Amino acid sequence: MAARLLRAMLKVAVLGLLGLSLVACAMILANSGQSQIPPKPPGSLRLASYNVHYILLNQGTGPWSLGDWDRRKAPLDAAVKAVDADVIAFQEMESFSRGDDGGVNLTLDYLLAQNPEYRAAAVGDWRDFPATQPILYRRDSLRLLDQGWFFFSDTPDVIYSRTFNGSYPAFASWAEFQPQDGSKPFRVYNVHFEYKSGSNRRLSAALVRDRIAPVIAGGTPAFLAGDINARHGSATMDLLTEAGLRFAPVDGATYHFNRGINLFGAIDHLGATPDLMPLGPPVVLRQKFLGEWPTDHYPVLADFALPR
Repeated sequence: MAARLLRAMLKVAVLGLLGLSLVACAMILANSGQSQIPPKPPGSLRLASYNVHYILLNQGTGPWSLGDWDRRKAPLDAAVKAVDADVIAFQEMESFSRGDDGGVNLTLDYLLAQNPEYRAAAVGDWRDFPATQPILYRRDSLRLLDQGWFFFSDTPDVIYSRTFNGSYPAFASWAEFQPQDGSKPFRVYNVHFEYKSGSNRRLSAALVRDRIAPVIAGGTPAFLAGDINARHGSATMDLLTEAGLRFAPVDGATYHFNRGINLFGAIDHLGATPDLMPLGPPVVLRQKFLGEWPTDHYPVLADFALPR
């Protein structure tokens, strides 16, 4: 009797695991697919968001180590060149070491050296400006007017203040640009919300809404780009739309576990005010570059017409 019961339990467990495997395979299939980058429409602005993962300066080997950076830096540069954006908002562009010194940013230095057509906004001396979420922009078509930051915290204007629940500091960087073609100045907000705590994400989104809403109400066109760690239609996303932003759904996965495993839908998003007209749906580049995964996220991009 006991043996028969054990066999029945094992059968149920095997069937359960098989069912979960089938569900996972179906989800991966639904959230995958190759996308081709469309030609950039004349006179448009291409905005991109890309989480490039941090570097551990004190580790010589292993995931995200200095040795791993040597492997993935050329593929990352190839990805940036393939995106061909006018403005790219980066997240996790940081090089960690012991202590609080934030003066080293290997990724930013490398990409600027390899891509002289870009300049960096939303950067500065790390003691005054958190420079781990830079916004790169084309120097021949855009002029930087202003930049700033605020932390997802009860004290948002205190640099490196911890988040609402006391976890690691997280923040929004922003930059305002004047197009050289005479279009209206516009602002780009770059965010990275926490992945663990839903309440932290919602409080962060509410703060972003409250900071962006007056800018939009004042007539400044605004974009929001970043790793929101939430799906389209979530409460987090709904809070951001209350500021006056619109988010086109991103089809499929944007995070892939650094393995090309597309288990769930997009958590990286691009939003814009209604006066910034999208010229097509967002595009996700789900592919290796130079035979490697540069990071654990895919770049997301979209083209927009700027108001005059």
